[in-house]
Order: sequence, then C-alpha cells, then structure tokens
Amino acid sequence: MTEETQDTSSTFDPKLVASLTEAQQETFRNRTGQSAQTFQRAEKVMPNGVPSSFQVNEPWPVYLERGVGSQVWDVDGNEYTDFHNGFGVMAIGHANPVVGEAVKARIDMGTHFAAPTDGSIVVATELARRFGLPQWRFTNSGTESTMDAVHLARGATGRDILLKIEGSYHGHHDAVMVSVYPPLEALGDRDDPVSVPEGAGTPLALTELTRAVPFNDAEALESVFEKIGDQVAGLIMEPAMMNINIIPPKEGYLEKVRELTRKFGIKLIFDEVKTGATISAGGATARFGVLPDMITLAKATCGGYPGGAIGMSEEIAALVESDKVKQYGTFNGNPLVMAAAEATLLEVLTDDAYEDLERKNQYLLDGCQAIIDKYRLPAYTEGMGVKGCVVFSPERLYEYRDYLTKVNEELSALAWLYHMNHGIFMTPGVEEEWTISVAHSEEDLDKYLAAFEAFARDVSA
Repeated sequence: MTEETQDTSSTFDPKLVASLTEAQQETFRNRTGQSAQTFQRAEKVMPNGVPSSFQVNEPWPVYLERGVGSQVWDVDGNEYTDFHNGFGVMAIGHANPVVGEAVKARIDMGTHFAAPTDGSIVVATELARRFGLPQWRFTNSGTESTMDAVHLARGATGRDILLKIEGSYHGHHDAVMVSVYPPLEALGDRDDPVSVPEGAGTPLALTELTRAVPFNDAEALESVFEKIGDQVAGLIMEPAMMNINIIPPKEGYLEKVRELTRKFGIKLIFDEVKTGATISAGGATARFGVLPDMITLAKATCGGYPGGAIGMSEEIAALVESDKVKQYGTFNGNPLVMAAAEATLLEVLTDDAYEDLERKNQYLLDGCQAIIDKYRLPAYTEGMGVKGCVVFSPERLYEYRDYLTKVNEELSALAWLYHMNHGIFMTPGVEEEWTISVAHSEEDLDKYLAAFEAFARDVSA
C-alpha cells in the first residue's frame, strides 16, 4: 500500500473477461439451485425477494442458513469462509460464545422494558472511554443514529443546510439520501455543490437542504463554506470512506476539516457506523486523532444485534437534556442489545484482539498485493483494522469522482464470482470491502488468497 500504485502494462481482452464471467455465472447458478427456488418463494412476498435492497443480486441472492465462527452455510449446503460478515457487523465471528452467553443470560431476565437498565450505563461508559466524547444515547440502527445527529446539528446552530461528502451513504432518511451514488455528469463543479436525490420519495424542498462536496479536498470545502457557511448546520462525513471500496483521508485533511468547521460554527459529525469498533478500539476518531462534535455508531458495536449509538459533546448533550432537541425511541438501549454490546466491547474486541486483527488483515493485504504484482493487475490493496479490499484501479482513489472514472467494474464483478465459487462469501457489488473477524484463521486467509489468485491467473491468461 504505497502512496502511488504500481505501474502495470497488462491489458485485458474484453472477450476473455466476458467469457470468464459467463462461465463463472454458470457455475454460480449450478451451485445455488436451492437459493434460486428460495428466491422464487421470496419474491412473491418481498420486493426483489429480499428484506433490504442492499441484498439484491443477479441472478438471485444467496440465502444463508447458519454461521459459526468464520464459516457460513447456504440453503444449498455450500460452506463458505465469510468475508462479507453482514456488511461488516460480525467482527466477533458468527455465534460467538461469549456474546451468546451474555444474550442468553439476559433473555432469562427479560428482554424489553422501555425503561433504563444498568447495561446502557456500562456501554455508554466504554464508548466514552474509546471515542473521547463524554455523552451517549442509543438508537436501533445507523440510520437512526445519523438522523439524530442531523437533528442535533440543526438544533445547536439554528441553521438548516446539511453538508455531506459525494458518494457517501449515511442511512436512508430524507436528509442524507442525497448525492449517494450520483452519475458523474450530475455532480457539478467541485466547489459548487449540487443536490442529487437518491431515488424518488423525498420532497425537493428537503433534498435542496443537503449539499455535497468531494472527499479529501479541503480547498473545495473551504470554498463552499465561504459561500454558504453561515447557513450550514453540520457536516456529516465518514472519516475514511467505506462505501466505495476504502478511501482513507489524506494526511492533514481531517485536521483541516475540523479547523474549518470550528471557524464557521458548523457541527462536525463523524459517521463511524462502518469504522467504529472495526479499524481500532476507538474507530477513526482514535486512529486519526481528530475529535468531532458527534459520532454515530452501529454495526460492529453491538455484536450482531440491531443497535446504534450517538456520541456527543457536553454542548450537544445539553440540547437533549433540556429537551430542546427530541431524541426518542422505544427500543433505545434495549437490554438484549446492551448485553450483546457490553460483551462485544469489554470481552471480545479487546486491545489484544485489535492487535491480532490488524496483523491478520495486513497478512491478507500483503498477500493480495503480491498477487497483483505477480500478475500485473491494474489494482491495489487498501485497508485498516478488520477492513480491506482490492481496488480495481491502476491509480489510487482519493474521492468519489475517482471511483466513477477509474474502477474497472467488469473485473470487480468477475472477482466476486470467483470468490463465491471458490467458497469465499463476499459482499455483492463492486464498491464493498472485506471484513475479517476474531474467528478467522491463517488458513481462512490463505483460502481467500487462493481464490484471488485463481481469478488473477485466469484473467491474465
């Protein structure tokens, strides 16, 4: 993972890529016949046959039946080593016995009261220690966490406009379903933000309250602030982009963002739904050493259970304490979720665990990079903590506009098929990354490398 990617002169015959893709698709169909039948049942009662549109896949999704440790099994009986891990949730591994015992014990004591329990105090205390923000409230998902953060930024400033980063996903509420995956021609000038709605259903008046700017470009951000900074309530951003492969911040970028938001009285929100509890104990906030006004969490924080959290400064917390900004939720701090989160944070994802996860992830990153170099692929590796990916681009990506113009989607899709057909369960789509867990062994990592090398060898033939 050098600053510049390797020069490659390999060219890829589109006919070969198409032929390999067709062959791998046929193998995939033959391996997943029961998933095909399950899909036929599912699409009669669910749009696209899935509970969430993120799970849509052609020709059909793979329906899973169970998981233990680093392994999952689908309805056809195929066993996979899981590098999908529930969109990054299961850094603790499947059916983790420590978390399982904590949840089972909580079940016997009651699973919901809509009243505070000690578990929420324990988890909030640990999040404050890890992330450095003193006050926390709980939610039920990343979407709810970012929704609350937007409300708080507006309540704190009395302003209406929200700024976000082009190509970032922060949940599916109205304020952030803007400029998520817009086409290149719709983006406008770098320092002249354009609001591009992500699908129908959001009133234009709400869409226009959210503007977008490129990642890793402090000059463009400052230009926007100079124009409309006195109208902007908050900037919500992933401190490391995790929804278009992985794009880390340039050196000094986050520090400049913090400086500019303070200068213009704008609340800085770090969306750490994907990075929190995965790239370090204190997520990106601790890893990069920049403290925002608010942090949003979900996914890996709650050990496979549907929970989220929002951390805040004392100033922001005062808005909630006074009830000036409403923060509600019947299931917030649910004792079952808190039991899972407490076990995850205090007993499983410990400092020693993070050291081991970082080592294992580096082993996988180095192995993939060696294969890239050996076969002279137009690609490079990127990763941190439990997260990593192969970016199918001959040049390093720094923002969403790079992703749109430099990533080879055909190679990305073909690599996914190779992994699935070689028993490596991966997230569908060209923009996602792998997640390893505490249960992954070196043998599991070598299986991934073997699948990737099979792809590299064939596509370079």
